[in-house]
Amino acid sequence: MKTLGYAAPAAGAPLEPYEFQRRAPGPLDVAIDIRFAGICHSDIHQARDEWGNATFPMVPGHEIAGVVSAVGGRVTRFKVGDRAGVGCMVDSDRTCDECIAGLEQFCANGVYTYNAFELDGVTPTYGGYSQSVVVQEHFVVRIPDALPLDVATPLLCAGITTYSPLRHWKTGPGMRVAVLGLGGLGHMAVKLAHAMGAEVSVLSHSRGKDADARRFGAHAFHVLQDEIDFEPLAKRFDLILDTVGSELDRSPYLRLVRRDGSMVLVGLPEKPLAIEPFAIVGARRSLSGSTIGGMAETQEMLDFCAAHAIVSDIEVIPIQKVNEAYDRVVRSDVRYRFVIDIASLGDTRR
Repeated sequence: MKTLGYAAPAAGAPLEPYEFQRRAPGPLDVAIDIRFAGICHSDIHQARDEWGNATFPMVPGHEIAGVVSAVGGRVTRFKVGDRAGVGCMVDSDRTCDECIAGLEQFCANGVYTYNAFELDGVTPTYGGYSQSVVVQEHFVVRIPDALPLDVATPLLCAGITTYSPLRHWKTGPGMRVAVLGLGGLGHMAVKLAHAMGAEVSVLSHSRGKDADARRFGAHAFHVLQDEIDFEPLAKRFDLILDTVGSELDRSPYLRLVRRDGSMVLVGLPEKPLAIEPFAIVGARRSLSGSTIGGMAETQEMLDFCAAHAIVSDIEVIPIQKVNEAYDRVVRSDVRYRFVIDIASLGDTRR
């Protein structure tokens, strides 16, 4: 079936209207009329081919929220009219150790929502900057009624990307968690860690977001600009969640982690990191990384957010402003996530 979207025709080119074909729903497929699509910084990296291996034309978008329009004959968890979401993955091999463990995000044969090929190796995947999507039931999640679709949309990436490591490192009462960077990922990390009962601090280079951090649930806001700012926080935190995607010397931050604690990367810097060895071995610290979560954990995250009234802070835009939004994301000029109103695709007046 034909659908209208926005695509990057070539690396670095402005996104523009693009009509393409979605497959008809198969027996295990769910078709979704997309209502909202979030803008993730990784959309920009890929549309501009900053990570390499991009394929064009590219329809970005892996934060997708909408309403089920059709289901295949063997679908059991969804019916027409249900509120549904799709995140960063649309398939995996389902047979490897990772998939069997419910960790589909680590499957070597996982299929991303866009800029990838389906398991046949031929059919390209197109993302959520479009009117509709067809996805296998296993990779569709239910969006609880308590979560409005627009503010729930970024949970499909920013939410699960921060929820998964917080859960894996057993965040809870009595734990001191620091969030490095207060952007699209960081603001979700603060809200989630606070709801899990941790004492939450934000580490920043600027005082400008202090009030927001406390509104999200942070107990403290630390501005770290030079060596003297770091000293009072030495070995204070059980866990630091590093959401920064830019170049930054991580070694001083590692020294803020207590013995046997962890600093976990969820941001994706473009260049390799250089770490001072003594910042790790001096207290048996761990430097780790985490990506999104598996499908069961993604549903768990949505249910947790519904139970604790956690949503993203967003700015809704028409799709005709997507290129402007990309530039603003690069300038950190959004609080805290852009969400595209897909209904605007049919508005020729914009």
